[in-house]
Amino acid sequence: MAVYKMTVNGVSVNLTADDPNTPLLYLLQEQVQTSGPKFGCGLGQCGACTVLANGQPIRSCITNVVDVAGATITTLEGLATPAGPHPVQQAFISQQAMQCGYCVSGPILYGKTFIDANPGATREQILNALGKTPLLCRCHAHNRMLDALVLYSQGKTQ
Repeated sequence: MAVYKMTVNGVSVNLTADDPNTPLLYLLQEQVQTSGPKFGCGLGQCGACTVLANGQPIRSCITNVVDVAGATITTLEGLATPAGPHPVQQAFISQQAMQCGYCVSGPILYGKTFIDANPGATREQILNALGKTPLLCRCHAHNRMLDALVLYSQGKTQ
């Protein structure tokens, strides 16, 4: 059993796995008890498992734990608290940008990363950036998610 040290949502953790190729998602769910990243497709094609590794979005279902040893991992719930949501989360709340919320880690974390690197990004720029990575939503809340990201980009999250 190998131990992989990393920081998850601001807390230093030691994740253990028999196989260094164990997907990060499994260990986040089983050992850290995160609920943000979800198992969607298991192939990195839907985005439900998205987390930030050292500030960059990754698909945790296809990222081996050995590849992120020592990294800082942030999940959706690690952005803020329920009592004080992150501005991008607040934008999603105010726009009712999700129904079931299963997929929301992908659009929020990819959108946040893009907008933080491109403040004031336009709707078209955000749509173009998100179009470069598959993000699947079965509730068909895509337009409301995009509206929420535009609000976040404009700094209008209330």
